[in-house]
Amino acid sequence: MNRLCLMPPRLLALPLVLVALAIGLSGCKTALIAQSEPATPSQTAAQRSADAGLIAPLVEKRETLTATGYAVISVQNHRVPAQQRLLAIRASKLDAYRSLTEQVYGQQLDASTTVADMTVQNDTFRTRVEGVIYGAVLVSITPAGEDTYETTLSLDKSVVRDLRTLYLGQMVAKNR
Repeated sequence: MNRLCLMPPRLLALPLVLVALAIGLSGCKTALIAQSEPATPSQTAAQRSADAGLIAPLVEKRETLTATGYAVISVQNHRVPAQQRLLAIRASKLDAYRSLTEQVYGQQLDASTTVADMTVQNDTFRTRVEGVIYGAVLVSITPAGEDTYETTLSLDKSVVRDLRTLYLGQMVAKNR
């Protein structure tokens, strides 16, 4: 004779009741935890602030942006060495402005890759930077080595905010 048949029906149902009770209580525990810790307005604001801190770009956390540009003297298109130095200074300054523009507005990147027979045949990247910079402060123009000039510019955070606001306004007006 089968042993299960000898057990009273009440004891047969006991394991099923315990399993059902465990599943039911685990759901209640989660609900109780959520209910026992109500979100206060200050916690909600603090959570929003923490989330915004994670989302905000690194630029917003710095007081000033700095950018450095470089140019080689000997490759400048002039025969007179003094004129080559002046052109290198100008080129390094423009490179610094380009770097500053990248930091304020970002870069547009176009990329394409061609794959044939599971092998990369061609990989092409194109970047573009577009924007307006005003209020940049010339920090330094110094020779870097014997054949290179280095120019450093800085831009205050409040000016960066103004530039971005103007840019976004132009984008909205352009899309109308």
